[in-house]
Amino acid sequence: MQIAKERITNIIFDLGGVLLNIDYGRTRTAFEHLGVPNFSDLFSQAQQTELFSLFETGKITEIEFFHGVRTTAGIGCTDDEIRTAWNAMLLNFPPQRLEFLQNIKTRYRTYLLSNTNATHETAFLQIIQEENGIQSLNDYFNSVYFSHKIGYRKPDRDSFSYVLNENNLDANQTLFIDDSIQHVMGAKQLGIHSVHLDTSKENVIEKLCFLLA
Repeated sequence: MQIAKERITNIIFDLGGVLLNIDYGRTRTAFEHLGVPNFSDLFSQAQQTELFSLFETGKITEIEFFHGVRTTAGIGCTDDEIRTAWNAMLLNFPPQRLEFLQNIKTRYRTYLLSNTNATHETAFLQIIQEENGIQSLNDYFNSVYFSHKIGYRKPDRDSFSYVLNENNLDANQTLFIDDSIQHVMGAKQLGIHSVHLDTSKENVIEKLCFLLA
């Protein structure tokens, strides 16, 4: 995809898969060990049931989510067991990606827009603090937006509009980068320049450098 780089002044980044390494298979396997053989039917990168969407938009609490998982899956696991399985997908923040973010801050206004939830937020903040020595993702962005805090999730156009309106951003001067094609398509509907990052085939840093160098 060709982008008129001189027009781009704002960049909206996804978190999982772009900046934070994610392995959905680890959570699927963890839930299989808890007695949920069809977890991918409940949640995957491409789709999810209403329970997960409610949690990601802050409509239910962590405790209500855990109860919902037990009820939906028909398992008798503890909250801690579900939390551990749910967090298993969260891996690490490669230092070179954080360095890249730091380097482009002088040229672009940067924003983070992530579909996430209270449980994952606690977990990935612990990862970046313990493994990277960084206290907050706010150090790397002008503003950070998590779906469970703003009440909207990608690819809902309201999630993108929220970021644009909060910061008075021009969609035509804004680039959005995400590893989920459905999110990219949602952003394009608002006129945002959008790029799908296929992490199964593309190196994150190489692709970002190609887009923005």
